[in-house]
Amino acid sequence: MKEALLYEKLENNFVACNLCAHRCRIADGKFGFCGVRQNLKGALFTHAYGRVAAAHVDPVEKKPLYHFLPGTYSFSIATIGCNFRCGFCQNWEISQADFKGVVAEGRAVSAQELVDAALKNKCRSISYTYTEPTIFFEYALETAKLAKAKGLYNIFVTNGYMSREALELIRPSLDAANVDLKFFNDSSYKRICSASLAPVKETIRLMYELGVWVEITTLVIPGENDSDEELKGIAGFIASVSKNIPWHVSRFHPDYKFNTLEPTAEGVLKKAEDIGRLAGLNFVYAGNIQKWGNDTYCPRCEKLLVKREVFNILENNVKQGKCVYCSAVIPGVFA
Repeated sequence: MKEALLYEKLENNFVACNLCAHRCRIADGKFGFCGVRQNLKGALFTHAYGRVAAAHVDPVEKKPLYHFLPGTYSFSIATIGCNFRCGFCQNWEISQADFKGVVAEGRAVSAQELVDAALKNKCRSISYTYTEPTIFFEYALETAKLAKAKGLYNIFVTNGYMSREALELIRPSLDAANVDLKFFNDSSYKRICSASLAPVKETIRLMYELGVWVEITTLVIPGENDSDEELKGIAGFIASVSKNIPWHVSRFHPDYKFNTLEPTAEGVLKKAEDIGRLAGLNFVYAGNIQKWGNDTYCPRCEKLLVKREVFNILENNVKQGKCVYCSAVIPGVFA
């Protein structure tokens, strides 16, 4: 275990955790909502530090990030645990696990070993992903600092529920994030995720203001967030932050507690794409579908810039951050 960052000691051996928007008040011996951070005699400790539950080399497009170092690979890691309870989670076996009663979950790997592995595998970045990276914040922060010193980029794939204090602390080492904006209805966040909408919106705005490259994903779930009203709300919010933020509208597949629903109809994804473009978004992509919706077009001359097949780059007409045809600046980080 390692003593946690971002907490306050209170009376009667209580602590206040300030890592995420839950801002748990934790009694002696108890865990926070995440099941990862525990109060031991008035001090807060994280059980997740250095305990890797998953590690893979992924195309950066799998995060998904389409405007951040396209065609490169990202060393992707996770520990167990999450501060959401999403019933549709694809990685629920590790995200919904916790450390209550568990001595050691995951494989012990130092931050330096993670950086060495990323370099050995010729990755351009490290992604903190699969579960919620905020939950293993101390581990991610140390790794990100070491990675930055070696010329690697750092990426969070996150639900956006981190506190302002956490984001400001990691910002010097954080280059990009894909944020899940799951619903535009607070009651849905509460009912399905045990969370709230407002902190997610605040995180997206703050990331953009702090200069983190942001892309947003919405998993379009039949009967939950696929109405015109909901999709227009999400698209309008993104456009209010920046019309250059890419929006990934991804196809839902049955999983975990949502295993009786049908996959998202292709027509619904096309509708979401149209809604995003009508809201003024310059880049809208369809995820979890291979036939269409993955290519990047220049918002000025409308010519094909990046052609993708699944996670592979077949054609890239962005040079030095500009369209090769009309020299328009294409938002993002392009090698």
